[in-house]
Amino acid sequence: MALLIALVALGSCGLPRSGPNKHEIFSSSVQRKGDAFIVSVNDRVIKYTSVTPVLAFDKKFLHAGKLNSDIIRPGDVLNLTIWENTKETLLGGIGGSSSNLQQIQVDSTGSIFIPYAGRIKAAGNTPDQLRKIITRKLDAQTPDPQVIVRRAAGNGSTVSVMGKVAGQGVYPISQATRTLTSMLAKAGGVTIEPAVAQINVTRYGRTGKVWLLDLYSNPKSDIALRPGDRIFVEQDRRSFTALGATGTQRRVPFTSQKLSAIEAIAQVGGLNSSLADPTGIFVFRDEPAEIANAVLGRTDLVGPQRFAYVLDLTEPKGMFTARDFIIRDGDTVYVTEAPFVQWNKTLNAINSGIGARSTARALASGK
Repeated sequence: MALLIALVALGSCGLPRSGPNKHEIFSSSVQRKGDAFIVSVNDRVIKYTSVTPVLAFDKKFLHAGKLNSDIIRPGDVLNLTIWENTKETLLGGIGGSSSNLQQIQVDSTGSIFIPYAGRIKAAGNTPDQLRKIITRKLDAQTPDPQVIVRRAAGNGSTVSVMGKVAGQGVYPISQATRTLTSMLAKAGGVTIEPAVAQINVTRYGRTGKVWLLDLYSNPKSDIALRPGDRIFVEQDRRSFTALGATGTQRRVPFTSQKLSAIEAIAQVGGLNSSLADPTGIFVFRDEPAEIANAVLGRTDLVGPQRFAYVLDLTEPKGMFTARDFIIRDGDTVYVTEAPFVQWNKTLNAINSGIGARSTARALASGK
């Protein structure tokens, strides 16, 4: 009897453990005047709680057509070559038949200045249209001039690419880089796992976001770029917290767009085989009212509600249920200890106490 009393007393005292046991969590349910709804995960729960963030560009991004990369704009840089059909040329001097006018920048009004041709409106024209304009202007000064206009990079049609890419910088929109994917390739591609890469595009004060994998799997998301676009590649910031009888206890970043409970457990080393209770795996979260009402079959709940979802891996469908239950940003995944663990700790504490008393007696008797 004395031993039994000691066991009960030790069992109720503060022996080390990783957190509350399954019984203690259930006792905190709303049904028992607690502050959390305790819900066993089933197909109905999975249906209403499988919410993942949808990242997509809005119509203003999607409906923007591809830019005509040949159109000259203010800020562009032009290179001109002019051939004159005379020995004494206007631009090349004596003995020179061709002249190279390099790095001519289109000013803020869209104009450039060409000697003997004067001030010319360049913006809004293609290089070939501008060539014809310059030819007509020079034809009155020198016989049969031949003109070539090349559009260089400049800053008239550029975008900035930043974040988790191999080559951050400012890149011109050219014939080959008029879309988002082609510009990302021009910048050397992303430097993080594609499954967790998010692409942000800011344009005229509006920002759109898309998953990198969705960008490649859905061609409609590969938007056309516009001058001044800011492209920022970042890693998914979502995470969950793992506690209790798992391989590790820490804050864990997501490794994919969708993360199931079974994947989350695997990410932290699985269940601790010597401690974990596979019938007591809990996922704690605050549910918005619409989901809370749907899960519980109610309509009266208002505001966020505390939920503790229970998974039992020993059930016939336990593994499949855990595979289909989606973890969300900010969730806490908690694995309770098996009942025998605390019992073993109690026995060990009693044995340690008995051993300590025996040692003390032996020392006192001088043996």
